[in-house]
Amino acid sequence: MEYRSLGRTNLKVSRLGMGGLFIASRFSGFEQARDTLRRAVELGVNYADTAPSYGNSELVLGRILDDIEAPVVVSTKLGGRPHPFDPQNRDALEQSVDMSLRLLGRDHIDIFMIHEPDRPGQYDWWTDPEHFNGPALDLLNDLKRDGTISAIAIGGTTAYAMAHLIRTGKFDVLLTAFNYSLLWREAEREVLPAAIEQGMGIIAGSPLQQGALAVRRDDELDSSPWLSPPRREQFRQLYALLDEINMPIAECAIRFVISNPAIDCTLMGARSPEEVASNIGSVEKGPLPGDVLRRLDEIAAQVPFRPFDEPFSLPFGRIYKGPGHA
Repeated sequence: MEYRSLGRTNLKVSRLGMGGLFIASRFSGFEQARDTLRRAVELGVNYADTAPSYGNSELVLGRILDDIEAPVVVSTKLGGRPHPFDPQNRDALEQSVDMSLRLLGRDHIDIFMIHEPDRPGQYDWWTDPEHFNGPALDLLNDLKRDGTISAIAIGGTTAYAMAHLIRTGKFDVLLTAFNYSLLWREAEREVLPAAIEQGMGIIAGSPLQQGALAVRRDDELDSSPWLSPPRREQFRQLYALLDEINMPIAECAIRFVISNPAIDCTLMGARSPEEVASNIGSVEKGPLPGDVLRRLDEIAAQVPFRPFDEPFSLPFGRIYKGPGHA
């Protein structure tokens, strides 16, 4: 496993990290989650990401890490707790931090993120929205000064709003998700360039686009009414390229993300030791060849922006009930 310095922090992270959503009890039994994370660490993974909004992921991660001797870099987030969540209430934010420390079984957390401050209308994070000042950032700066956390981060999904936050220079690490993968490239325009300019550590989430790039769906392309004609044709051309180069789609998706030298760590959403081993095997094969990357760029350029009515999480393999139910 290759390790990278995470931007201007003093942290070194594995090229592949563990996303904590799917170790929560609503997705995995405890033994399965434990075996999955243990296998990841055995194979060199040293970074795990979690959040209060991922069910009981913090609790599960803390219990598992308690029995793992190898050092693991841990990140968690502010947002969504306590209910109702008020990001202007410093006392409530401190309660959330204290709960994260208790659930994770730690007196120090490596990376603390503000969770999706870029999502319009979700929460009113800032007392000064022009300069992005507010209690959450004040608290994280205090925690960094007293040594409770090592780095301040932001995690989000937008293509442009996130770039404004990045350019303030107030954050050490960026987690960008759902907007940098084989067919979704919105982060290339402003988010990644802004983070590179600021010297931030960059973590990419959802390289498999929450399953849309995990397995091929040839038989569903024509029968999925929510799939726009341009996206449908794009998938067809991607599948044709994969046939030509004889490569599984998940391997191609992971190797595409690690081919970008600006990405320090890519999060996998593995749910089993077997998936962990498969994903790590893809990373060990290294970046994609230049000619393949050029072909992928051409395919991605056919749909440079998400179609307006495209479900955020493509509902391959399940019945789509319309917006808000995907």
